[in-house]
Amino acid sequence: MSKLGNLGARLYRGEVGYDFVGKRMIWYGISILITITAIVGLSVRGLNMGIEFSGGAVFNTPPTSVSADQAKETAEGSSGHTAIVQKLGDKRLRIQVSELTPEQSRTAQESLAKKLDVPLDKINTDIVGPSWGEQIANKAWQGLAIFMILVVIYLAIAFEWRMALAALVALIHDLTITVGVYALVGFEVTPGTVIGLLTILGYSLYDTVVVFDGLKEGAKDITKQTRWTYSEIANRSLNSTLVRSINTTVVALLPVAGLLFIGGGFLGAGMLNDISLALFVGLAAGAYSSIFIATPLVADLKERDPQMKALAKRVRAKRAAAAAKGESGTEQPQDAVDGRDAQGVEGDDEDDAAAAGVVGPRRQSAGRGGRDGRGGRGRPSGKRR
Repeated sequence: MSKLGNLGARLYRGEVGYDFVGKRMIWYGISILITITAIVGLSVRGLNMGIEFSGGAVFNTPPTSVSADQAKETAEGSSGHTAIVQKLGDKRLRIQVSELTPEQSRTAQESLAKKLDVPLDKINTDIVGPSWGEQIANKAWQGLAIFMILVVIYLAIAFEWRMALAALVALIHDLTITVGVYALVGFEVTPGTVIGLLTILGYSLYDTVVVFDGLKEGAKDITKQTRWTYSEIANRSLNSTLVRSINTTVVALLPVAGLLFIGGGFLGAGMLNDISLALFVGLAAGAYSSIFIATPLVADLKERDPQMKALAKRVRAKRAAAAAKGESGTEQPQDAVDGRDAQGVEGDDEDDAAAAGVVGPRRQSAGRGGRDGRGGRGRPSGKRR
């Protein structure tokens, strides 16, 4: 078995783990810092909205020897607005100018035809009115709001309201970071960007629900045991799905990175950036929020419940009593065999852990699955052949 696979198996069995939930204040601080940076970038620079949302015109030219800089200068001079010029195959140009009226678009088309020395009808022009672009933008926001509401309703029914709230916070966290990155790098926001945002929200939700499902199963009948608190069970559930989350994220990020860095960067296919940046940033943020935000937040909310407070108090009391006797509060005694202590009295640690769904590997005493006093391997009870 590979090292990563072996680690995943040990995490799943609870043999090793990292205290994600216990260090939640660190993750909250990091997320707040990143979110503030994204909001500042959004407030200072704003979003570079595409013509589908702001209105404008797109001019597609025939093959020409005119450079992209010359075409940009001509378009901006005739329209009075900033132009984006992309080189296409066969020396063709795609010139995009936002916030143009139909009259301004006609003037810009005539100037480009004159500069390129081609007939006016050879330049294909697509005009998007500002009112239509505003309508599309409103529809996109409405769709996003409806998506969020449906997510909260589903999670509240399938799990509970605390998990629904935590998932909603994680989704808003991912959305804010992705939009903030778009504002900071100045990439254009197009319908492809909206598709990317909806895609990464779905991915983030999937990753979060996987952890929540394990947490729901592990916390079943939690108040009937005194071995683990809710936060500890949440942390064990998180560790058991950690390797799966990492593998899923890496596999998802590799093709998106190819689109963003190779397709959009080296090959100059700028239109790929619209969706690939949203996917890349959103997938990374979604994996982070599922591990460091959603589950710790659920534990935070759940620990405020009176029943969970009482459980935590009982767990601490039991551990304090065990510590006073020189025993561990979460491990079975060294001489425990099949859940019974040295006097043959059945202990409750194993039963408690089973109720929580987080039973760890049992320690075996000498002579049971180990080596016997003669240095050989122990045999099961029964007749010898």
